[in-house]
Amino acid sequence: MNRFVLPLAIFAALIALLGVGLTLNPREVPSPLIGKPAPHFELPQLHETAKTFSEKDMLGKVWVLNVWASWCVTCREEHPVLLDLAASGAVPIYGLNYKDKREDGLAWLTGMGDPYRLSIYDFDGKVGIDYGVTGVPETYVIDKFGVIRYKRIGALTPQILKEKLLPLVEELGRA
Repeated sequence: MNRFVLPLAIFAALIALLGVGLTLNPREVPSPLIGKPAPHFELPQLHETAKTFSEKDMLGKVWVLNVWASWCVTCREEHPVLLDLAASGAVPIYGLNYKDKREDGLAWLTGMGDPYRLSIYDFDGKVGIDYGVTGVPETYVIDKFGVIRYKRIGALTPQILKEKLLPLVEELGRA
């Protein structure tokens, strides 16, 4: 009888953990970067490779970093949402063109429209690794002090903008 209690308890614990895991949203993976300074980068701008951009250029401003690529199907779905967000002027959006050919990224923005104040070019994905990018698109909200306050894995939707991103940007703007 006692030899069955321990395996049964372990099995019950595993079932409970599985049950909890199934209720989690895979797009809302808690990032270890939330609440920490955005990793440093200095990358060439996509449109003007002689110029660079760094996260330090944005100190004092709340901003959004959107990781995208021309080969990304989900980025195509997300793009109208980014265009609307950019048109609203609620927050500046900067793009991180991830593991893409520069000419493909430029052609994609020309054809789809460019919601970004500027895009930077991360051909080898090193900055993406520093930011914990698991795939594209991913979106980060970074506060005035250069601290990551939000990370979204997957496409932004109008509902996510309304319920999460815009209220957070407004709150951070007041701080």
